[in-house]
Amino acid sequence: MGMVDFAFLDSGTGGIPYMLDLKEKMPSSKCVYLGDTEHFPYGQKTPEEVAGCASQAVRTIINRWNPKAIVIACNTISVTALDLLRNEFKGIPIVGTVPAIKLAAKVTKNRKIGLLATNATVNHPYCARLIKDFAGDCEVFSLGDPELIRFIEKDLFTASQEEKINAVRPALDFFRKNDCDVIVLGCTHFTHIAEIMQKEAGDKIKVIDSRDGVSNQALRQCQTETVPSDDSVRDCSFFVTKAGPEEEEEYRKMCSNLNIPWGGIIE
Repeated sequence: MGMVDFAFLDSGTGGIPYMLDLKEKMPSSKCVYLGDTEHFPYGQKTPEEVAGCASQAVRTIINRWNPKAIVIACNTISVTALDLLRNEFKGIPIVGTVPAIKLAAKVTKNRKIGLLATNATVNHPYCARLIKDFAGDCEVFSLGDPELIRFIEKDLFTASQEEKINAVRPALDFFRKNDCDVIVLGCTHFTHIAEIMQKEAGDKIKVIDSRDGVSNQALRQCQTETVPSDDSVRDCSFFVTKAGPEEEEEYRKMCSNLNIPWGGIIE
């Protein structure tokens, strides 16, 4: 018997908005979240390293919580290793997250799309196929922004509003310079600053991500009854694979701000 309905995986805090979106749609579901912080950031790793780290993390999730489905709340893992993970762990549904290029092609009016992601995602052939298949008549301006990802993971939840605005400004300037009227947030970390980015972008630019599609797909994969209550795992608990004392304190603050339980460090 599984202990949770859905387990979410990312290299850090990026996929938490995806978990909260699913919970809003299905409050009765029980979720857990693992940030593989020992191997953060995935976006700077080779495909082989991404696959190896993700496989290890998925095995940890299955052994510890035996969920009914796993949501890979990470674009880098999804475009790099989703098929490998599904082949390795055939007994459990694994839902991936990929940049919302298809949606962007429907939204754009001037056919100029901005893609903000990790370096691994923007340079991956899978992403090129997405663009070819769904946005072939569009210009796509891609930007890998590891510094913004690092800021979100390490500094966002203690940063001032001015610091947050300054952090997103370089990316926005890049997309404005290229006249993009839609920006795809192709790394789940960016969902934490989606509202700030939309506000700073203004009415002429639409900022989108994959949250809605991913949570809907996960719910389609698990339409059976939710698991029985198991008090040993608090709903929406946030776990990490590594954290020093200062990092743990930051994660605890984040959990408090988001009103989710701090699960602890999984060795």
